[in-house]
Amino acid sequence: MNTVGTGLVYAGFLAGLAGLVSLARPLAFLGIQTRGHALAALACSLLLVAVGWLLPAPEERVAVAAGAPGGSTRLDEFTPAWQFGELHRVTVQAPRARVFAAIKDVTAREILLFRTLTWIRRFGRPGPESILNAPEEQPLLAVATRSGFLPLAEDAGREIVLGTLVIAPRGWRPAGRLAPEAYKALAQPGFAKAAINFRVEDAGQGTCVVTTETRVYATDAATRRRFAAYWRVIYPGSALIRKMWLRAIRMRAEGHHA
Repeated sequence: MNTVGTGLVYAGFLAGLAGLVSLARPLAFLGIQTRGHALAALACSLLLVAVGWLLPAPEERVAVAAGAPGGSTRLDEFTPAWQFGELHRVTVQAPRARVFAAIKDVTAREILLFRTLTWIRRFGRPGPESILNAPEEQPLLAVATRSGFLPLAEDAGREIVLGTLVIAPRGWRPAGRLAPEAYKALAQPGFAKAAINFRVEDAGQGTCVVTTETRVYATDAATRRRFAAYWRVIYPGSALIRKMWLRAIRMRAEGHHA
């Protein structure tokens, strides 16, 4: 449903672009023969974007509870339910220890298109150091943890989990730095909690599979709708960043990084 919403939003953007261009010169090859058709395309674009933003985001839950037989990830402990998420994986020809070190050491410079996409995400505005404005030569996870992301869990050689609040009630401030258990317990209305993990699993013959999953849980319907409008705009760029991030991890672990 999240990808459907994103598809509708971007279909609306494209229809709007075609409509705007056709107001000056109708794009007959798209079936927009007149300026009246152009206005219809603009109206259609607004409808598509509105439907995409307002489409309900269903809640998903882990199939196996954290700590139960059958296995679970540390991510499951902190976000057993979510409405927005993405999952990406890559196969790496390197031992687990080297792969896990690469996860922690990879820099913004090594991630193809990272600075371009994050520049777009922040609308070109300068600002303080953050994961969206990261120094090129410093490990990206270290930048994240000192600029808003909370280390939630780490199993050495296997999984690391970070969390952050992407929406919080107006005027709310934590009493000091959030502890992982306090992050997990936040459930009152007005919050959207995001968590991301990197997980390494042996695949045999000196090969590992690295996955990264992002989950966002909104604690009430109004916050869910508010975050949906944001998520469905940034999702394609976010997914590309995650894929390029995994590519950089693979190249570093396999010894191909500059």
